[in-house]
Amino acid sequence: MSELLIAAGGGGDPVGTAVVHAATSRDPHAVIATYAWERLEVDPTPGPLGPAAFTGWEESDGGHRFSGRTAAVPPAGSTLPRLAESLGPSLLLLDPHHGVPGLARQIRRAADASGCERVRIVDIGGDILTHGDEPTLQSPLPDALTLAACATAGVTASVHIAGPGLDGEIPEGVLLPRLTGAHLTPTEQHVRAAAAALTWHPSEASALFAAAATGRRGTVRTVGAEVRLTPASGRVYHLTLEQALAHNPLARALLEEQPGSLEDAEHLALRICGFSELARERAGAERLPSTAPSRPPVPVPTSRDQVLYTLWQSAPGAGCVTFRYAARALGLSWRDIPRLRELIGADGPLLPLVT
Repeated sequence: MSELLIAAGGGGDPVGTAVVHAATSRDPHAVIATYAWERLEVDPTPGPLGPAAFTGWEESDGGHRFSGRTAAVPPAGSTLPRLAESLGPSLLLLDPHHGVPGLARQIRRAADASGCERVRIVDIGGDILTHGDEPTLQSPLPDALTLAACATAGVTASVHIAGPGLDGEIPEGVLLPRLTGAHLTPTEQHVRAAAAALTWHPSEASALFAAAATGRRGTVRTVGAEVRLTPASGRVYHLTLEQALAHNPLARALLEEQPGSLEDAEHLALRICGFSELARERAGAERLPSTAPSRPPVPVPTSRDQVLYTLWQSAPGAGCVTFRYAARALGLSWRDIPRLRELIGADGPLLPLVT
């Protein structure tokens, strides 16, 4: 028997999910199921990727399992094959293209193959508890699909919110009143479960959560905004599946109407929330060819002091920046993060500007 966790939002959620797993379980054979749904800078094709977008799958009774031999078929891109080598738990693909019923079948299959009695849903940031009307909400559909599919699959599930507010979608102050259950704070030892991934992955929310769990406080500059790390930023809050559904009107609508395709689920999100992140991604992908730089890539700087001075000027008042922000501010790609870390000599999830 092995534990099954679901990284509810895709993107960098598997990184934070690995920390949550380390803090709550000793199972060395755990499995994390996740969407291949990442930012356009990682995957220039809009929306989530299905199995046909990859080659080199590893055979598994639970579904499509990533390994270091798995590769996205260009022009698609994904961090998941490399994450499969960087994280302890195995990674399985969740494919939402066949709507709630299709996702439910995948989750049921993975749970049966794992032999687990309880599925744990992990969301980094907490937008899985959206009420659908928060002005900063950006991506409610993946999390809502996860909740509806777990309820449809008939699995016993718990929901874990790590780092409330750190994904920039629902502020911490709005989320905390919705988090009335028990909570825990991972230790530095637990964060080490994702240390290898944090050296190169561009996820900001998981990096902020890891930093807060190990005691970092204060203002951090991210690509989208300034974030204030507080004691709650490093916590993991626990809810039941029923409690999470009670907060999320989109998840309840998906559960009731059972859309059989991602397109139908998107229409439902438009009706409930008034916008579609898929439409935003499609528009962003269309702009990529016209905005792609024609000049050669910017070389990684060689002066540590110059890099720190540039970042200090670009993020006044911040004690730290994320490495994704640092790369962006210096005109680099997220793929340059490891070399940037080496230049700075940083060994934590964030790049400190003030010691």
